[in-house]
Formats: sequence, structure tokens, C-alpha cells
Amino acid sequence: MKIAAGADHAGYELKDVLVKLLRDQGHEVEDLGTNAAGSVDYPDYGHAVAERVTSGAAERGLLVCGTGVGMAISANRHKGVRAVNPSDVFTAKMSRNHNDANVLALGARVVGVGLASEILNSWLAAPFEGGRHQNRVAKIER
Repeated sequence: MKIAAGADHAGYELKDVLVKLLRDQGHEVEDLGTNAAGSVDYPDYGHAVAERVTSGAAERGLLVCGTGVGMAISANRHKGVRAVNPSDVFTAKMSRNHNDANVLALGARVVGVGLASEILNSWLAAPFEGGRHQNRVAKIER
């Protein structure tokens, strides 16, 4: 799967760990940065990842900041992006099953590496169930 990844200064270390995990699993990952602790503006990375998803250059997006909230808000400004900010595996899975979420925003100050890895793996593996949920997702897009 093609995945675009981005993070701000608060999330880059977790992003780097998760990008390595994804590549080790055979995913093609475009790392859009940041890759250092110097202060940067999270919307720049949220928008960059969202643009990759909406253009079709990436099938999914991964964003990491301090809480994941700012990244999700930024990404959700783009038509066709359904970014979620779960802090548990169940919510991550359901965001795919029922909402066809295509961008995952995690908080490096909220979840540790182990839980973040579980959330990411669950989110990637979960299919969109379609059916009654398809109409609801269509209403979001309108």
C-alpha cells in the first residue's frame, strides 16, 4: 500500500518509528517530514499528506503531532479526506469499518510506540464494510 506520512516537531520521532514499521511490512511510504526537533507548523504537514491522499498519490495517510488533533483538523479541510484521531485500537478499527477513514492522526504525547503500532496495524488491516455505512460516508462527502 502507498502511504504518505508527515509529522511536526512533537511527532517526528514516533513518525520515524512507524514509517520504519510500515516499510518493514512492505508498504511504500513517502515521508514528507519533518525530521528534526525544530519547531514547525503542523498544518503544513497535515495539508501535504491530505493532498497526497486526495490526488491518489497515496492510498492512505499517517500524521503525527503532539495530540493528533491539529493534524486531523488540518487534513479534514480537504474534500475526500476522512482523518481520524483514535487513542485506542477499537476506535481505529471502527473508523475503517464504518467511516472508511483514509488518514490516521496520532498523538505522540498521548500514545506510546507500542500502542501507536497496534493502532496503526489495526487501522491498516480493517476493511471498510460498505453496506449501510456507504450511504453515511456519502453524506459526509456532500
